Amino acid sequence: MGKSVLSVKYVLFMLVLMLACSGCATVPEDAFKLSATSLEDRQMQSRKFTTLDTKLLLSAGASVLQDLGYTIDESNVGLGVLTASKQADATNAGQIAGAVMLALLTGTVTPTDDEQKIRICLVIQDGLGDEASSVARITMQRIIWNTQGQISRVVSISAPEIYQAFFEKLSRSTFLEANQI
Repeated sequence: MGKSVLSVKYVLFMLVLMLACSGCATVPEDAFKLSATSLEDRQMQSRKFTTLDTKLLLSAGASVLQDLGYTIDESNVGLGVLTASKQADATNAGQIAGAVMLALLTGTVTPTDDEQKIRICLVIQDGLGDEASSVARITMQRIIWNTQGQISRVVSISAPEIYQAFFEKLSRSTFLEANQI
C-alpha cells in the first residue's frame, strides 16, 4: 500500500511540474503578425498556370530544380508539395579578413561562415476563383553554418530576378512535359 501511494504522489508531482513548466512558454505578440512586405513577397513567389495537373507542375518543377543542381528531398503529389536543396560554399573573403584582423588584435578566434544549404519549397494549389488554373508558389532560404559547425543564420531569399528566372524555366519545362518533348 505504501508503494502505490508513493507512486501516485510522484505521478501527481510530475504532472503539476510539467503543467507549471508548460505555462512558462509564451508566444511572442508579433508571432502571427504579417510583415509589411508579405503581400509583395507572395506575389513575387507565385505564378498562375492554366492547368489543374498538379503532377505535371511538380514534375516540371523537379526537372528544373534538378537541372539547377538541386536534390529532391521530398515530393507529395497528393498535397502538391516538393522540397529540394543543395549545398554550397558560404565563405566570404571580407568576413574572413575581418576575423583575421580581430584575431590579431584580440587573440580570439571568431567563427566565419563556412557552408550553406539552399532549401526550396514548391507548393501547387488550385487557382483561387479560377477553376481552370493552378498557382505555383516557391519559397527559398539559405541556412548558413559557421566554421564551428553551428547555424549562424537562416535567411529568406528575396531577389525578384531569381524567382522570375525560376518561373520562366518552369513555364518552359511545363510546356515540354505537357507535349512530351
